[in-house]
Amino acid sequence: MGKYFGTDGFRGEANKTLTFEHAVKIGRFLGWYYGARLDKKAKVVIGKDTRRSSYMFEYALCTGLMASGADAYIMHVTTTPSVAYITRVDDFDCGIMISASHNPFYDNGIKLLNGYGEKMDEETILLVEEYIDGKIEVPVAGRHEIGRTVDYVAGRNRYVGFLISLSKYSFKGVKVGLDVANGAAWQIARGVYEALGAKVYVMNDQPDGYNINTDCGSTHIEHLQKFVVENKLDIGFAFDGDADRCLCVDEKGNVVTGDHTLYIYGLYMKERGKLLNNKVVTTVMSNFGLYKALDKVGIEYEKTKVGDKYVYENMVKTGNRIGGEQSGHTIFLKYETTGDGILTSLKLMEVMLAKGKPMSELAAPVVFYPQVLKNVRVKSKPDAQNDPDVQAAVKRVADELGDTGRILVRESGTEPVIRVMVEAGTNEICEKYVDSVIEVIKAKGHLA
Repeated sequence: MGKYFGTDGFRGEANKTLTFEHAVKIGRFLGWYYGARLDKKAKVVIGKDTRRSSYMFEYALCTGLMASGADAYIMHVTTTPSVAYITRVDDFDCGIMISASHNPFYDNGIKLLNGYGEKMDEETILLVEEYIDGKIEVPVAGRHEIGRTVDYVAGRNRYVGFLISLSKYSFKGVKVGLDVANGAAWQIARGVYEALGAKVYVMNDQPDGYNINTDCGSTHIEHLQKFVVENKLDIGFAFDGDADRCLCVDEKGNVVTGDHTLYIYGLYMKERGKLLNNKVVTTVMSNFGLYKALDKVGIEYEKTKVGDKYVYENMVKTGNRIGGEQSGHTIFLKYETTGDGILTSLKLMEVMLAKGKPMSELAAPVVFYPQVLKNVRVKSKPDAQNDPDVQAAVKRVADELGDTGRILVRESGTEPVIRVMVEAGTNEICEKYVDSVIEVIKAKGHLA
């Protein structure tokens, strides 16, 4: 990670940590860099979520791009995976998504994608940071070289068509609930499901710039659980602010996590001879219950660091075809380069319809160990993580748990917090061990 960009872009409070000046400079550098490197006028596509500040950052990025001679194609409010898809299929030099994902409305972020729709490489990111810090000079375009903006809502429409084309089944007669989190999926998800014939029930689809992720979406799944049960729906899906993740609720109101998705679709692929290498890719945050379920059906797995970036890197390197995180980022490598919440929901629908079974039955083999995860806001993540006393406390917990559970302490890639997680036989045991480590972090003066 660099000075400004973490594992999921440059993220922070709008006009405090991430300012419009930063956005102008990012646009300035990218417009010049891709134009100079390719010896042509650069083409950059931009999408945004529904935050009030997203409009400011969109205009700032466009200003910087045009001043450096690039043309900026604006997809308007759309999802992160749609920008990745259009960047790749429409031959853009790079893509930019303005979103802070599941964070509150006052935060925002700038995610950079290369021409293949993948997260931009570290080398280019570091050059962007050097320009932000004034270490690189970039010329201003003049006369006929000045860029322009292009309305590119057609790109969003093409992405919707792509999603619809992937479904092998009609959804006619299926009652589907969608919690679109007042975010980027608020128009797209409904359109896809209605086009496929589902009876659609949508909640949290009135974005006002301030209510994205507010007590809704995949980070507040309890509302969709109640919604599905009260309306007697067959299934429900909840997305986050930029719709690159999806959690599911079965017909009984139970949560179906990203781990469940890996099991359900991984087994479906195996049964059809489509699971190359007979492996799914997980992160260290996946639950013990997932691994036990995979063992029973003879599916192997790999573990990466937390972050869909690392899952994707593993998949590209190994050829594994499905991977993801418990939080709902799931990558289907055959179709896309990033997690896509709407695509994930369509794939779960496919399995349910192909097998003629309710989602509760499909998810039942994955029995989770109780898990407690707490975030600790700290002054310095490395200092807290590497403190000898904190490490000793973590080792003590690991030794006491033995093979009955596990502890994981890691730094967040997007926030100034340390995440402390324990899985064990009961919630009480988990709470006890998590709190014991947090007390040491607190006693050593690391709390922010």
